[in-house]
Amino acid sequence: MSKVVAVIGASSDRSKFGNKAVRAFARQGYTVVPIHPKEQEVEGLKAYKSVLDVPGPIDLATMYLAPALGMRVIEEVAQKGIPEVWLNPGADSTDLAERARALGLRTVVACSILGVGESPHAL
Repeated sequence: MSKVVAVIGASSDRSKFGNKAVRAFARQGYTVVPIHPKEQEVEGLKAYKSVLDVPGPIDLATMYLAPALGMRVIEEVAQKGIPEVWLNPGADSTDLAERARALGLRTVVACSILGVGESPHAL
């Protein structure tokens, strides 16, 4: 069974990293759940407004949001019981990483696309 990843800040715009992450994780065999408050679907996958709206467990979340938005969303990540969160370049801040850790989340501050073995420039 494949791991479930929530791409928070997923986008239908294929030039955005929130879209590239959806494609990268899908190419690596993950079950991808796009999270975006306005998108209905991303890359043919049903999108959810929040991780709290996703039925079932999520193994990890990767964030593509401004840190100020991330500070609000990180609470939902913890509430959903997602054990691991990746804060990508541009979505990371010291305060957000500290808050994620304080909530008990395994926190990785790095590019999740590279982390999963893909190149953002090849997507």
